Amino acid sequence: MSSIVTDQFRILNANNFIESVENDSNSYYVFVGLPNPALDNSSQNIGFGRTSNWNTQVPNPVDNFTYLSHNGDTMLYGKKVSSSNVCRIIRRIDWAAGTKYEMYRHDYSLQSPAPLTGSSRLYDANYYVMNSQYKVYICIDNGSSGINTTGNPSQDEPTFTDLEPSKAGDSGDGYLWKYLFTVNPSDIIKFDSTEYITLPTDWSSSTNSQIQAVRENGDSSINENQIKKVYIDRQGSNYSNSVGASSGSFELNILGDGTGGKVIVDVVNGKITNTTVSSGGKGYTYGVVDLGSLNAGATSDYARLIPIIPPSKGHGYDLYKELGADKVLVYARFDDSTKDFPIDTKFAQVGIVKNPTSVGSTSTYSGSQYSSVYALKFSSTTGTPAVGDKIQQSVTGGTAYGWVSSYDSETKVMKYIQDRSLYYNKTTFDQTDYVGVSTGSKVLGFETQIASLGAVGIVQATPSGFTGQIDQNYSGISTNPTGNKVINLGVNFQYGAASPEINKGSGDIVYLDNRPLITRNSRQKEDIKIILEF
Repeated sequence: MSSIVTDQFRILNANNFIESVENDSNSYYVFVGLPNPALDNSSQNIGFGRTSNWNTQVPNPVDNFTYLSHNGDTMLYGKKVSSSNVCRIIRRIDWAAGTKYEMYRHDYSLQSPAPLTGSSRLYDANYYVMNSQYKVYICIDNGSSGINTTGNPSQDEPTFTDLEPSKAGDSGDGYLWKYLFTVNPSDIIKFDSTEYITLPTDWSSSTNSQIQAVRENGDSSINENQIKKVYIDRQGSNYSNSVGASSGSFELNILGDGTGGKVIVDVVNGKITNTTVSSGGKGYTYGVVDLGSLNAGATSDYARLIPIIPPSKGHGYDLYKELGADKVLVYARFDDSTKDFPIDTKFAQVGIVKNPTSVGSTSTYSGSQYSSVYALKFSSTTGTPAVGDKIQQSVTGGTAYGWVSSYDSETKVMKYIQDRSLYYNKTTFDQTDYVGVSTGSKVLGFETQIASLGAVGIVQATPSGFTGQIDQNYSGISTNPTGNKVINLGVNFQYGAASPEINKGSGDIVYLDNRPLITRNSRQKEDIKIILEF
């Protein structure tokens, strides 16, 4: 038993995702993570979820609960996705002189593929363009017919914003274009891509005057202008001409399940040579031209005229269905504006998490950004740790371990992660038994003061040789290390230690991408654009 998931289901899912982002009860965040995806500085493999050749052969993400929970442990920080940072997108097809474009048709399939691209579905055909002014048009006619199946090269760039299909110039290239919309300048700045076109948001309810005009003009239930083109698939022969002439024009009805459609048919020497829709009508899902008054002489070579049925009520009425909007772009920018985004860190994973919870709570976190790492503030230090260093501290019950994800020498704040690679068998990087498992696989937290051991928060890092004493007297969110500048640390410290702002592993990771290791610095900003294809 065969079945398909339709294009319209994909478009619906894209729409549902955007509506979910816009729902105030949800919180989506773009996050980065995994600061040490390959070898650490001592050339010792650090195991689970990593590879020794990560940067040259980036592994595919694994979609199971084990890896997703590990991603939660190695997550660094996230930025909330607002409704203004998510948009629908389509493939970018630029208009260029001398290029052939396919016309919109409702019936592309495996049996009747698009003639230029060979596409079996409309949305893979090149039936729309964006011009040099970021105006988007759909191709209603490209001069094609049953005897010229691929149409003509386009010579005239469309630039008009008329509501009805028009030719773009006087070259006679046979093209008719229907203007749809102009890409918003702010979207060009934020979302511009060499591969995609950004669609307007809320097409069905937008009050933008130009969008509203196109949308309402496409409502054939009011304007009765649904059908724009009748395609001549086969000209036929021996069709009647006007009396005493070799050619003639006739206005004929378009039959089918709609009403009001009419087309002017030109007959030359018994062949149908041209069609012009005089009334588009409304309510059609299929149409048949009534050639009964002309076909008395046609015996075997009958014409086939195909009324092209627009999506929904008409061209421009439902933009997302017309252009196949089954892709969504999610945008986030990470800069140096907050200590939540440390400029000295590294990351090799980018993802989207939905509804993480606030640390120590079951409530959905709703801040504009979060830090998902632990942090320690030192009162005195020796040396400088590197990202990827292994840190450890003798604590009550054993040893606490972590990986350095950031260190700020000005504030003496170290940020770190703890994941299962620190506690698995160090040879097999999994749950295989090993000598010392009773203490080596026990997950312990760092402590600011350990009276029972006579130690006062000493942390060591290898291979850098860094040593730091935790500042157990510090509590707060800001510091003034030089006496001249107050620095906001981004998270609250208690006795020299700070927890993540979200519960580790909370929320649902709905997207994950492994990348070659990216090293941040104070002179760069990361504009992250994630394409979700439904």
